[in-house]
Amino acid sequence: MKAVRRRALYPGSFDPVTYGHLDLIDRACELFDEIHVAVAINTEKTPLFSTEERVQFLKTSVGKKKGIKVGAFSGLIVNHAHELKVGTIIRGLRATSDFDYEFQMALTNRTLAQEIDTIFLMPSEKHFYLSSRLIKEIARWGGDVSRFVPEHVTKALKQLW
Repeated sequence: MKAVRRRALYPGSFDPVTYGHLDLIDRACELFDEIHVAVAINTEKTPLFSTEERVQFLKTSVGKKKGIKVGAFSGLIVNHAHELKVGTIIRGLRATSDFDYEFQMALTNRTLAQEIDTIFLMPSEKHFYLSSRLIKEIARWGGDVSRFVPEHVTKALKQLW
């Protein structure tokens, strides 16, 4: 009998990657053999860091963990999932406000591609409150973000301000 490879796609802006994102990646690794972490290229948003920087932050953060691949994508996430031959999209939930938006997106994706499922994962309580937006604001005002993001991201944020 051939072993089934369980593969999933974890998309996001990751601007910048936080310990909450990394916690979700670790949790996903317990459920799937292969995780594709995909940095979204969204022309309607102006990220603080370039796509290349965000991809590199993630690659450095996950190191050589088995089964994790990091890249970028633009367009519909379900199209990217088809390209990667992935049947599951992972989304993180922190609060009920996240759920409303994520549920709407999951149902829309299901309408576009019925064969692709979305699963929701929650970060540990230690990282529950983290958001990239909040971390950028703390860094902008000279606050210490080292408890929230990896060291290489802390250094990059300090160089900006």
